[in-house]
Amino acid sequence: MRVRDNMKYHLLLAIIGTFAVIVGAQTQEGFISLDCGLPLDESPYNNSFNGLTFSSDSNFIQTGKIGKVDKDVFKRFAKQYGTMRYFPEGKRNCYSLDVKRGTNYDMAVSFLYGNYDGLNREPSFDLYLGTNKWERIDLGSRPNGTREEIIHKAKSNSLDICLVKTGATLPMISAIEIRPLGNDIYLTRSGSLALFFREYYSTSIEQIRLCTWIVRKLDSLSILVIYGITLLNGKRK
Repeated sequence: MRVRDNMKYHLLLAIIGTFAVIVGAQTQEGFISLDCGLPLDESPYNNSFNGLTFSSDSNFIQTGKIGKVDKDVFKRFAKQYGTMRYFPEGKRNCYSLDVKRGTNYDMAVSFLYGNYDGLNREPSFDLYLGTNKWERIDLGSRPNGTREEIIHKAKSNSLDICLVKTGATLPMISAIEIRPLGNDIYLTRSGSLALFFREYYSTSIEQIRLCTWIVRKLDSLSILVIYGITLLNGKRK
């Protein structure tokens, strides 16, 4: 059985297992949804795709410049992918975000190059969570962009998401989404939980999101797998 099919099988088993977690659609209290590169005078706005309210990232970082995705590329994506922030100066540029110590957060960071600079040269760089490497971002192999997602337990009341230059190309970022979770939803006794697989099943009334998370310490992987099941009440999250 292929890995993906095997994961689907175990996810379906999880529906009736003790790992199942079914929660109603959440409010946006405590959410941070940033459209990177969005001018302040265009902020905030409501995203009709997922119902989230996105704001400019300008109050969360003091460095970087604004770029716009090529219009022929942008028409295939949601609004938050229309602009990005790129970093021509400095090796390390960080967003500083306010969070609540001890709270579990579902954190997603999105990247779409979209030939914003007209060079047709997709960048590669490193993504860090604080001082720990989260992921290597290589957009040369992801023409439609990429999204990295992790569940992380905040160790303080502030959190840094950093883009680190590793070569000739410039780091860039399209969107940041952070959502507080109930601390009993996912097990985070060790490290963080990195998203491995996500599948949506829908009816005419509601959607169910099945997620497979793998415990990470950001610099290594273990074999413990956590299954999450979320009832979304018709809103894709």
